[in-house]
Amino acid sequence: MPLDKTTLGNSIASAFAKAQGLSTASDAQSTLASSIANAIDTYVKGATVTVPAGIPVSTAGTAAAQTGATTGPGTGSLS
Repeated sequence: MPLDKTTLGNSIASAFAKAQGLSTASDAQSTLASSIANAIDTYVKGATVTVPAGIPVSTAGTAAAQTGATTGPGTGSLS
């Protein structure tokens, strides 16, 4: 799924609203920090990672039962 900045922004705004009604500064800071951390975690984990074709692989086995693994690094991009 592509990154969704609108949802992230709404989650952060909600975090501020939630913290605003708390009675102590300590509770508000703790709630705000936790809520923003959760929003960012959800945002990043919702990313689509795209890795271009062309990563080298090596294979072994018979023609009917191939196994393999990458032999070089790939560079992905988040979207």
